[in-house]
Amino acid sequence: MTVMKIHFPEERPEYCARDLVIAFPAEVDGERVQCAITAEALEDHFGAASLREEDLIAAFDSNRHPIERAARQLLHEIGGKPVLMHSGYFRFCE
Repeated sequence: MTVMKIHFPEERPEYCARDLVIAFPAEVDGERVQCAITAEALEDHFGAASLREEDLIAAFDSNRHPIERAARQLLHEIGGKPVLMHSGYFRFCE
């Protein structure tokens, strides 16, 4: 079994109002892969005060490492495909 090399670039996350997610990139074996976390997950598990962009970005920024750790685990589990993390995922990985 080969080990995937996963890296998270230090880039500002993007707010996607249509989907109510914060998107952030990962690099898996040198290829960019889209990762995202729902606003609901940021409110339920990472203290976002509201669905406003500023509150979601602030919650992401202050919890970036545990969110990236969860994304890394999911990327490993699903073979480096794009990741969308919902609130329910964090209920099982806490």
